[in-house]
Amino acid sequence: MMHWLRHPRAAVVCHDLVMVLIAWLTANWLQTQIMGVASMGDWFGVETLLILGMQGLLFWYIGLYRGLWRFASFLDLWSIIRASTYGGLLVALFVLLTGGSLAASSVILISFPLVLFLLLGIPRMLYRIWKDRRLESVSSEGKRTLILGAGHSGALLVRELRHRGGFNILGILDDNHKLKGANVHGIAVLGKISELQAIVTEHTAELVIIAIPSATNLQMQQIVEYCEESGIKFMTLPTLQDFGSNATRIDELKPVVIDDLLGRQPVMLNWDSIRDGLAGKRVLVTGGGGSIGAEICRQIARLNPVELIVVDHSEYNLYQIDNELRDDYQDLLYACVLGDICDPATAEKVVGDYRPDMIFHAAAYKHLPILQNHIREAYRNNVLGTVRISQAADRHNVGTFVLISTDKAVNPTNIMGATKRVAEIYCQNMNARSDTRFITVRFGNVLNSNGSVVPLFKQQIIKGGPVTVTHPEISRYFMTISEASQLIMQAAVLGEGSEIFVLDMGEPVKINYLAEQLIRLAGKEPGKDIQIIYTGLRPGEKLFEELFHEHEPYQKTSHEKIFLARHRETAWPLLQAAIRESELAVKRYDVKSLYTTLVTLVPELDRVSAPMSEKVVSINRTSQRVGLDKQS
Repeated sequence: MMHWLRHPRAAVVCHDLVMVLIAWLTANWLQTQIMGVASMGDWFGVETLLILGMQGLLFWYIGLYRGLWRFASFLDLWSIIRASTYGGLLVALFVLLTGGSLAASSVILISFPLVLFLLLGIPRMLYRIWKDRRLESVSSEGKRTLILGAGHSGALLVRELRHRGGFNILGILDDNHKLKGANVHGIAVLGKISELQAIVTEHTAELVIIAIPSATNLQMQQIVEYCEESGIKFMTLPTLQDFGSNATRIDELKPVVIDDLLGRQPVMLNWDSIRDGLAGKRVLVTGGGGSIGAEICRQIARLNPVELIVVDHSEYNLYQIDNELRDDYQDLLYACVLGDICDPATAEKVVGDYRPDMIFHAAAYKHLPILQNHIREAYRNNVLGTVRISQAADRHNVGTFVLISTDKAVNPTNIMGATKRVAEIYCQNMNARSDTRFITVRFGNVLNSNGSVVPLFKQQIIKGGPVTVTHPEISRYFMTISEASQLIMQAAVLGEGSEIFVLDMGEPVKINYLAEQLIRLAGKEPGKDIQIIYTGLRPGEKLFEELFHEHEPYQKTSHEKIFLARHRETAWPLLQAAIRESELAVKRYDVKSLYTTLVTLVPELDRVSAPMSEKVVSINRTSQRVGLDKQS
């Protein structure tokens, strides 16, 4: 009993039951005074105890105790109206069951719910007003803050910051001219966002919070430009994209990052179809510790799979994703496997033991300059690794195999792109000869992924520069890790087999623009505080990437952000022979033979990379000789 009384809701429950008692006694007194007839039984008799018990159960059933008085709102008043009305109906039922007359008890039936509503509602509203006034007086000493956006998120943020404390909200800015002079929870809309600099100066603001989660990249770029011109610290709410299928949390503030400026409008996914396609399935993710692989694991973990199997050859990456899954998804059945899928025994053992329903093949080498000088390792991992795991999938009747590819596989000018194109070709051919559905998903660069340009630029900025860009005109397609992973899953449930799905990457972004934005987000000025220098294109590097080959006509799918490329056919006997020869070449460390195989299967490579190939072969031959000398 004493334990229950210490519950934080105990005082509220006691208050409400006392109010029920007062309302009941008041209704009975009015019945006596107005109708001139006796009230229903003894005032403190069995009838009163029954009313208290029934009304208390009603309060609990309707959910009156889920909210807090300090956050009392119209929704809480609606709950009180329902509880009072249902209470009146219960009294009417009680009268009928005890043989009474509804007409004779009309004063009780009308006055009880009305008085109960007033007794429950007025204290809550008075407490809320008192608490808000108190918080306002405290927050007036906090950080002087302006909010950008007077929509739903801005309104919720005003309430959240008030209750959190430490923020003196000076006003709201919004581009809707009809809102100027209006109030949002007592906070005035001072003007347009474009007037930020003048308003910051006028009100001596210290912080700007951007409360427009649905803003496009162009809108965010413009807003950030206004903030930078004002010289004020600025933060933002998470975007709608940050939480996948969940709603944005108003209580989380974060610095503006490059994802907010280069991300696109939130992708609308068919979560029902994704959930139906993945829930109750056993899913295996190769390269599950990498940037894309780990995010796919997080997304799948939310969709209630039977089991998630994570495979990675990096001990550290596997350790990280293992800790994350254990902490964040405690009800998830999962297994982490340390192993190299290029090893036939590993591929056979993992797929054979776990027998997954779906495989997301994200394991790949992707660093273009390094792979340009390491043909053997690029081919072994990106091509033979795909061959091993896809053959194991076929032998063990895996339902769906999803190859995660890249836009660099289109007209490849480098070793990395060529090896990924061979992996695509192999999966397309396997689909025609297997009961497994083989699906390829192709997309461009992913912001903040391991080894990508964004972390490199950030490191250079921390060191004081310079930031190195290969060419003033070089551009790339970008999307966020979350968006890429979600679209991969959407494509996986759309595909029927043999498709190459291409994700809509939006407009390409110039790399020097990316560098300038990262410098500004770090509070520096490009060309003044941090220099940008151009180092020249690296071997195999394009000025711009392509998403479709000229011989791959594309068409729309049922999802506006996913396109279907009509792939080119490659003869199966030629492919089999090339794979057999390349396996022997890998064992012999015959780089020249591997390059010849790549050119045979991907003729585009020879047109642009032939001069480079001799240099690559020479470098790798030198590495090979060094290795042999050490062994001897």
